Amino acid sequence: MLTVRSSFAEGVLLETLALSMLNHDSAIASAAARMVSAACERPCIEMGSRRTHEEAAVAAARAAYLAGFSTTSNLEAGRRYGVRTTGTAAHAFTLLHDDEESAFRSQVATLGPGTTLLVDTYDVEQGIRTAVKVAGPELGAIRLDSGDLPTQATNARALLDELGATKTRVIVTSDLDEHAIAALAAAPVDGYGVGTSLVTGSGAPTVGMVYKLVERDGVPVVKRSENKASAGGRKFAVRRHQDGVATAEVVSPEPVAPRDGDRDLVVPLVKGGELLDPAGPAELLERARAHYDEVRQALPPEAWALSRGEPVLDTVTV
Repeated sequence: MLTVRSSFAEGVLLETLALSMLNHDSAIASAAARMVSAACERPCIEMGSRRTHEEAAVAAARAAYLAGFSTTSNLEAGRRYGVRTTGTAAHAFTLLHDDEESAFRSQVATLGPGTTLLVDTYDVEQGIRTAVKVAGPELGAIRLDSGDLPTQATNARALLDELGATKTRVIVTSDLDEHAIAALAAAPVDGYGVGTSLVTGSGAPTVGMVYKLVERDGVPVVKRSENKASAGGRKFAVRRHQDGVATAEVVSPEPVAPRDGDRDLVVPLVKGGELLDPAGPAELLERARAHYDEVRQALPPEAWALSRGEPVLDTVTV
């Protein structure tokens, strides 16, 4: 995942920082990838800032976007990384007004009829009727945040169509994870807002990365305790493909003899303390997102199973 070549003092200072970033972000990205897969091309919105540390929330929004989420509700992630921000009004906004209609009129007056109205503060059916009354049939979307979501979404879609709001989207939230999203596959849902299960990385196995000293002045060193052992020496790695499908990751202490379809996994990022790519954070994130999507397309079908299982790709040492 990462090779650091430096003095011991500099290298050991990086240990906690590197592991913190890589373990956290890979856990979020893994969970996000599973949710995006379960969503079957319906957009997913990252909405988990309230469930994690304020800086972790920004990193989580970035990792989720990299793995396919369409937008985030975290404004700092929008400022820092250029991730598109979106969201809806809160229940508190409705309660601030004398009644639901007044709240909807305030929101539509400010944001236009294309906004998303939260319709389940009181009664969902009446909320939908009021939303269409206020915004008209061009209402952008409604959000459902409680109850039996498959039934609520089906009833909401039927009522919206009856009221002439046939293009109004149905967005659902409320403690969703990849399994809940998969269960909604047959429901008339147009998008998902995901919070807790995403930013905590729950539901998806994590890598559990470690940081080991494996070489000193060009000489391999190895940890050999009774219960744990490491492999000494610098490593080189490629991902092997057959007919465009990834089949294995090959790790070796020597440069791997290239085969047709191999992709080198070792890419220089920093040299002499200087970044080798001068691009800004937003551009780098867009490149990483495009790279992720390209790599994702090369994974075998079993990569998209939601159940826990063995690694999809074998690791081969040579």
